[in-house]
Amino acid sequence: MTFKVDFKVRDYECDLQGIVNNSVYFNYLEHARHEFLYAKGVDFAQLAKDKINLVVIRSEMDYKHSLIPGDEFYVAVEPVRISRLKFAFKQIVVRKRDEKVMLNALVTGTSVNEKGRPFLPPEIDNLFKTEI
Repeated sequence: MTFKVDFKVRDYECDLQGIVNNSVYFNYLEHARHEFLYAKGVDFAQLAKDKINLVVIRSEMDYKHSLIPGDEFYVAVEPVRISRLKFAFKQIVVRKRDEKVMLNALVTGTSVNEKGRPFLPPEIDNLFKTEI
Protein backbone atom coordinates (compact mmCIF):
# COMPACT_ATOMS: atom_id res chain seq x y z
CA MET A 1 0.00 0.00 0.00
CA THR A 2 1.64 3.17 -1.12
CA PHE A 3 -0.98 5.89 -0.53
CA LYS A 4 -1.08 7.12 3.07
CA VAL A 5 -2.92 9.81 5.01
CA ASP A 6 -1.61 10.96 8.40
CA PHE A 7 -3.84 11.49 11.44
CA LYS A 8 -3.61 12.16 15.15
CA VAL A 9 -6.22 10.91 17.65
CA ARG A 10 -8.25 13.71 19.19
CA ASP A 11 -9.58 13.34 22.73
CA TYR A 12 -13.23 13.60 21.72
CA GLU A 13 -12.88 10.55 19.43
CA CYS A 14 -12.44 8.31 22.46
CA ASP A 15 -15.03 6.54 24.55
CA LEU A 16 -15.27 6.02 28.32
CA GLN A 17 -12.58 3.34 28.12
CA GLY A 18 -10.10 5.93 26.85
CA ILE A 19 -9.73 4.33 23.42
CA VAL A 20 -10.89 5.41 19.98
CA ASN A 21 -14.55 4.48 19.61
CA ASN A 22 -15.03 1.76 17.00
CA SER A 23 -17.32 3.98 14.91
CA VAL A 24 -14.62 6.64 14.52
CA TYR A 25 -12.51 4.25 12.43
CA PHE A 26 -15.18 4.48 9.71
CA ASN A 27 -14.46 8.23 9.51
CA TYR A 28 -10.70 7.70 9.31
CA LEU A 29 -11.10 5.16 6.52
CA GLU A 30 -13.57 7.30 4.57
CA HIS A 31 -11.38 10.38 4.75
CA ALA A 32 -8.38 8.38 3.50
CA ARG A 33 -10.41 6.98 0.57
CA HIS A 34 -11.57 10.46 -0.42
CA GLU A 35 -7.99 11.78 -0.23
CA PHE A 36 -6.83 8.85 -2.37
CA LEU A 37 -9.45 9.63 -5.02
CA TYR A 38 -8.60 13.33 -4.97
CA ALA A 39 -4.87 12.55 -5.33
CA LYS A 40 -5.71 10.44 -8.38
CA GLY A 41 -7.65 13.29 -9.98
CA VAL A 42 -11.11 12.05 -9.05
CA ASP A 43 -13.29 14.74 -7.49
CA PHE A 44 -15.81 12.93 -5.29
CA ALA A 45 -17.98 16.05 -4.94
CA GLN A 46 -18.00 16.71 -8.69
CA LEU A 47 -19.04 13.12 -9.40
CA ALA A 48 -22.03 13.63 -7.10
CA LYS A 49 -22.91 16.88 -8.92
CA ASP A 50 -22.74 14.89 -12.17
CA LYS A 51 -25.22 12.42 -10.64
CA ILE A 52 -22.59 9.70 -10.32
CA ASN A 53 -22.60 8.42 -6.76
CA LEU A 54 -19.92 6.25 -5.26
CA VAL A 55 -21.52 4.01 -2.67
CA VAL A 56 -20.18 1.64 -0.04
CA ILE A 57 -21.96 -1.69 -0.17
CA ARG A 58 -19.90 -3.59 2.41
CA SER A 59 -17.38 -2.79 5.15
CA GLU A 60 -15.25 -5.42 6.82
CA MET A 61 -13.03 -4.35 9.69
CA ASP A 62 -10.71 -6.42 11.81
CA TYR A 63 -9.81 -4.48 14.94
CA LYS A 64 -6.35 -5.55 16.15
CA HIS A 65 -5.41 -2.98 18.80
CA SER A 66 -6.77 0.29 20.16
CA LEU A 67 -5.60 3.80 19.46
CA ILE A 68 -5.57 6.26 22.39
CA PRO A 69 -5.55 10.07 22.63
CA GLY A 70 -2.49 11.63 21.05
CA ASP A 71 -1.52 8.59 19.00
CA GLU A 72 -0.19 9.53 15.60
CA PHE A 73 -1.10 7.08 12.88
CA TYR A 74 -1.69 6.73 9.18
CA VAL A 75 -4.27 5.05 7.01
CA ALA A 76 -2.91 3.29 3.93
CA VAL A 77 -5.14 2.73 0.90
CA GLU A 78 -4.84 0.18 -1.89
CA PRO A 79 -7.51 -0.03 -4.62
CA VAL A 80 -8.55 -3.48 -5.85
CA ARG A 81 -11.05 -4.76 -8.40
CA ILE A 82 -13.76 -7.12 -7.16
CA SER A 83 -15.81 -7.58 -10.34
CA ARG A 84 -16.89 -5.68 -13.43
CA LEU A 85 -19.08 -3.35 -11.34
CA LYS A 86 -17.54 -3.60 -7.87
CA PHE A 87 -14.30 -2.27 -6.47
CA ALA A 88 -12.75 -2.26 -3.03
CA PHE A 89 -10.21 -0.47 -0.95
CA LYS A 90 -7.84 -2.51 1.20
CA GLN A 91 -7.01 -0.24 4.10
CA ILE A 92 -4.85 -0.49 7.18
CA VAL A 93 -4.52 1.78 10.18
CA VAL A 94 -0.95 1.83 11.49
CA ARG A 95 0.30 3.51 14.67
CA LYS A 96 3.42 5.49 13.73
CA ARG A 97 5.56 5.11 16.84
CA ASP A 98 5.93 1.35 16.45
CA GLU A 99 4.38 0.64 13.00
CA LYS A 100 1.82 -1.58 14.72
CA VAL A 101 -1.26 -2.47 12.65
CA MET A 102 -4.30 -1.35 14.58
CA LEU A 103 -6.97 -2.29 12.03
CA ASN A 104 -7.33 -4.08 8.69
CA ALA A 105 -10.29 -3.21 6.50
CA LEU A 106 -11.82 -4.07 3.17
CA VAL A 107 -14.42 -1.55 1.99
CA THR A 108 -16.37 -2.62 -1.08
CA GLY A 109 -18.27 -0.24 -3.31
CA THR A 110 -19.71 0.55 -6.68
CA SER A 111 -21.01 3.63 -8.41
CA VAL A 112 -24.53 4.27 -9.54
CA ASN A 113 -25.94 6.60 -12.17
CA GLU A 114 -28.86 9.00 -11.73
CA LYS A 115 -31.29 6.10 -12.22
CA GLY A 116 -29.63 4.13 -9.42
CA ARG A 117 -28.09 1.59 -11.79
CA PRO A 118 -24.56 0.35 -11.13
CA PHE A 119 -21.86 1.34 -13.59
CA LEU A 120 -18.26 2.47 -13.40
CA PRO A 121 -17.32 5.73 -15.11
CA PRO A 122 -13.88 5.66 -16.78
CA GLU A 123 -12.15 7.74 -14.10
CA ILE A 124 -13.14 5.15 -11.49
CA ASP A 125 -12.72 2.10 -13.71
CA ASN A 126 -9.11 3.06 -14.46
CA LEU A 127 -8.17 3.11 -10.76
CA PHE A 128 -9.11 -0.50 -10.10
CA LYS A 129 -7.11 -2.84 -12.31
CA THR A 130 -5.80 -5.36 -9.77
CA GLU A 131 -8.19 -8.16 -8.81
CA ILE A 132 -8.39 -9.70 -5.36
